[in-house]
Amino acid sequence: MRLIVSAAALAVAFGFAFWQNHAVLRVLNRPLAHATAGALEHSRGPLAQSTRTQAALRTALNRQRAAFERLARASTRQPPAERRALTAAAQADAAAVAATPRAPQGRQPVTLGIGEPFSQTVTVSAYFALLLALPVLLFQLYAFIIPAFSPRERRVATPLLALAPLLFAAGLAFGYLVVLPGAIGFLQNFNASSFDALVQARSYYQFVLFTMLATGVLFQIPVAVIGLNQMGILSTRQLREHRRYAIVAITALALLLPGTDPVTTLLELIPMLVLFELSIIIATVLERRNAR
Repeated sequence: MRLIVSAAALAVAFGFAFWQNHAVLRVLNRPLAHATAGALEHSRGPLAQSTRTQAALRTALNRQRAAFERLARASTRQPPAERRALTAAAQADAAAVAATPRAPQGRQPVTLGIGEPFSQTVTVSAYFALLLALPVLLFQLYAFIIPAFSPRERRVATPLLALAPLLFAAGLAFGYLVVLPGAIGFLQNFNASSFDALVQARSYYQFVLFTMLATGVLFQIPVAVIGLNQMGILSTRQLREHRRYAIVAITALALLLPGTDPVTTLLELIPMLVLFELSIIIATVLERRNAR
């Protein structure tokens, strides 16, 4: 029964995500658009040159529109047909200016295969559906395993399992708002004057989704540390004495995560270390409370 409920929740979430796939893709494309908008100003490639030419053309058309409007107002002695022609030319220039972006527009991921737009839309919708259905899935998992726990283990597991979805959501938000802008901005603007970079949709969405999932999972460090402490497997004294080994292990884990560039690694490493230290503090408080 729990599997049926979980499958139904996933199906409903996937239907909603696929229905709103344009909004989902727009949100995922935003970090790339912001990063490549700055790269276009420094690149010498044909796409960047086209963007700069478009900006220069917009400026020229705007000035030409103003000149036509002044001529139409000043040419009171000329025939009405010429004044109408000048006014029509000014209106055409104004329409062209309105259709041209004011600033360089960032790029979107490109697709190379015939079926790649569809396959990537389905893949992104499936990942987003998993995130939407995660609370239901975790609740069903909790309800399945909690009868096997002893009363003491249940007292420890219940608040931790309730905290896990909140930490996972915080990790997703941190990955999207902090890690991705810094990582994509560094990677896309690195040596931008020598490249005219195009990003394939498949590799881009894999990087974005795996990075967000990784940060979401890494934010579960407090759950793991506090759980082990409350179950009597690890004491806070052991955690403090072996802190250096934990730091080395966390650093090695950060190097294995998506994005091997120094910016991405650093942005993922810092919150892991902070969460580990915060876990020790919380475990110490809980230990003292249990001792009293």
